[in-house]
Amino acid sequence: MAKAAEQKQNLTVVTEETKLDIRDVVHTATTYGRRRNDVAMVALRAMCMAVSAVAVTLTVTAHETSMTTLYGFEFQLHAVWSLSDSLIYLVVVSSATVLYSLIQLITSGTRLMRRSPVIPTRTQAWSCFIADQVFGYAMVSGGSAALGVTNMNRTGIRHMPLPNFCKSLGFFCDHLAFSVVFSLFAFLLLAASSVLDVLRLSRDR
Repeated sequence: MAKAAEQKQNLTVVTEETKLDIRDVVHTATTYGRRRNDVAMVALRAMCMAVSAVAVTLTVTAHETSMTTLYGFEFQLHAVWSLSDSLIYLVVVSSATVLYSLIQLITSGTRLMRRSPVIPTRTQAWSCFIADQVFGYAMVSGGSAALGVTNMNRTGIRHMPLPNFCKSLGFFCDHLAFSVVFSLFAFLLLAASSVLDVLRLSRDR
């Protein structure tokens, strides 16, 4: 009886140690997963800030003066981004996204270096999710507006004999086209950040 009781006690001790080991493994895996998501979040903030800054730079440097011929007459074309409300809107939303991403990068980067959670509370996770959605849709709307201007410059106005202005204003049109691409890329980065926000919220259920 004594031997059986001793074996049972030893088995209980081994079982408890196994449970503790499993808990340690789960805790380590969870911590690693959160750390990896935090690093990904900081990287996305940095990329979004850089991409949005490129979109702003490309738009504000889009200006060119050239000559074109219409009905045998030569006309001077002077294209500047500030003459278009759509391009002004793109610059405004892109600049706001740069500022937002910079603030988030500084905040999350500081927390990451301190080995603290990048998004410590559900309230902050919801705030980041909503902000990412707002700025993401603002960027895609700004890019769409600029795309309309670029497309009109290339095709002219339907049923009107306007030339392809981009043949004479290639530098201007190329800058706008790349600006649209970078603004849409910024939208994708903000969408990816939103996914990480959702993952953060799902862990606290």
